[in-house]
Amino acid sequence: MFRFVTLTLTHGGVPNTIVTDRSRKKTTTMRTMLPLLVILVVGLRLAGASPPPQPVACTKGTTDCTVTNVYGSFPDRTICRAADASFPRTEAELVAAVAAAAAAGRKAKAATRHSHSFPKLACPGGRDGTIISTRFLNRTVAVDAAARRITVESGVVLRDLIRAAAAAGLALPHSPYWYGLTVGGLLATGAHGSSLWGKGSAVHEYVVGLRIVTPAPASQGFAVVRELVAGDPDLDAAKVSLGVLGVISQVTFELQPQFKRSVRFVTRDDSDFAEKVAVWGGAHEFGDMAWLPRQGKVIYREDDRVDVATPGNGLNDYLGFRAQPTLGLITARAAEERLERNGTDIARCLAARLPPSLFELQAYGFTNDGVFFTGWPVVGFQHRIQASGTCISSPEDGLLSSCTWDPRIRGPFLYNSGFSIALPRAAAFVADMMRLRDLNPRAFCDIDAKLGILMRYVKASSAYLGKPEDCVDFDVTYYRSYDDGEPRPHSDVFDELEQMALRKYGAVPHWGKNRNFAFDGAAAKYPNSGEFIKVKERYDPDGIFSSEWSDQVLGISGSPNIVDKRCAIEGLCVCSDDSHCAPELGYFCRPGKLFKEARVCSKDKSAAAGDDDLLDELAPTVEKPHQKPFLD
Repeated sequence: MFRFVTLTLTHGGVPNTIVTDRSRKKTTTMRTMLPLLVILVVGLRLAGASPPPQPVACTKGTTDCTVTNVYGSFPDRTICRAADASFPRTEAELVAAVAAAAAAGRKAKAATRHSHSFPKLACPGGRDGTIISTRFLNRTVAVDAAARRITVESGVVLRDLIRAAAAAGLALPHSPYWYGLTVGGLLATGAHGSSLWGKGSAVHEYVVGLRIVTPAPASQGFAVVRELVAGDPDLDAAKVSLGVLGVISQVTFELQPQFKRSVRFVTRDDSDFAEKVAVWGGAHEFGDMAWLPRQGKVIYREDDRVDVATPGNGLNDYLGFRAQPTLGLITARAAEERLERNGTDIARCLAARLPPSLFELQAYGFTNDGVFFTGWPVVGFQHRIQASGTCISSPEDGLLSSCTWDPRIRGPFLYNSGFSIALPRAAAFVADMMRLRDLNPRAFCDIDAKLGILMRYVKASSAYLGKPEDCVDFDVTYYRSYDDGEPRPHSDVFDELEQMALRKYGAVPHWGKNRNFAFDGAAAKYPNSGEFIKVKERYDPDGIFSSEWSDQVLGISGSPNIVDKRCAIEGLCVCSDDSHCAPELGYFCRPGKLFKEARVCSKDKSAAAGDDDLLDELAPTVEKPHQKPFLD
């Protein structure tokens, strides 16, 4: 779902500002300090880890509550408050919670165990609302091995779902890469893996039954359980619902016999990147790609199903999803902030080369037997390869270590944007991204530092709010300031890239990611959004499970844009006036450099001649990766 990079290195004591005298072939250092990027060495196998805090917190038992996401901050940085919260443990208790809200005419929202959605999907709006947590609706209801089906409660974490299936000799064929999502949460946002094969990579495509509790008239006790099965048109609304229809109680998935996968990562230069993006999803069942724009490389994932008798018991324990020592995370963030505020492009780009190299050296966390990595390919059972997230699984250790994104520490703090472009248009978009990169390669170093732009494949869906076409999903992670409205270097490039995707190429935003401006007009891009709204009006005519945010996103009323001073810096709007940027700091609203229809907060800086050559000279020699496989 997302890729957090936390590595600890100093660049060998790499000096200060460096000047190269080419005539004498020697390097000297100046007294101006180059901030060192200190990041935590990954791959440490820690004894414990503090799991992320619960997103719902109440000051008086179950009253006077707040709800947040796992990152501790919504895009607009507001605190979401509610009058009370309930924590049902059974479907009967869930019905009672929904009925209480409906009877009182109070807004309600479901909240999941870890709340990984970036937007305000779980916020009921206002202090009078109620939060219904699915934290304790976490049981496997039934496994039917003969019918290849499993039924679980909506609060079951993906990790537990795929393990329960595996114990019965079955497998969920596709899932997100992060296994800390709950079933209800991943369905609400249309979460997916990467595949165009079969039914595709979206988890909701494998839903064959669903029980959802919705508001009802007083004559029906203010709440009812609706049971939907395959063939019911309402299932196409409920299986990607943004949480506005009610609260899902149980879900039944269609599974497949257990199988194995063979995984290999290969890095090549990006000369044929645009051509490859159009065909890679057809060549490999679980294939994806990650582009490192400043380095001019693409990391290709060759990932395919193999016979279950193929030797191998590989494990995916992705480095970015492991627990990390908290002190290292805090130190890493402090160093990153110094680089962002006071560093040069050269310093940022030098630091950005390190994380991809270290992830490569540690095989991204893959092992051939669960302990050691001996070489590609890694072959393993589906449930051991498809997803990971061990930082949520360890015993509490008093915050000595934590997930990278834990909001209780001042560690890495990031934006996560995701948008999908129809497969026939993906190659042209990639070509435009490369042209934008070529205008100023150094502006893309922050993307390299976060392991690049991840591209996954998603098949067209029957769900009303599912992907309307076969598409490529582009996932971008980049630096976010803890200070409201603080500009960051080269933010105009990131904003132009996103606006180009959304406006020129008609991209649809991922429902569980992105900043506000990405959702402006999003519902109109879904041909069946009108059908979804009709179901919503039948299931919840009084809008108990709707909020100002969901109405804006669905195009019912208002706009998700928040227009104010520095709103474009925060991604809350697209600038139309200099005040939406930070003119007092030299950031003004300007057209994009390549996509002229874009409006971005720009502060042009002309780099000294020879910077790119100097960067290449300082960087460690890297063998041309297209000549041989990664770590092979």
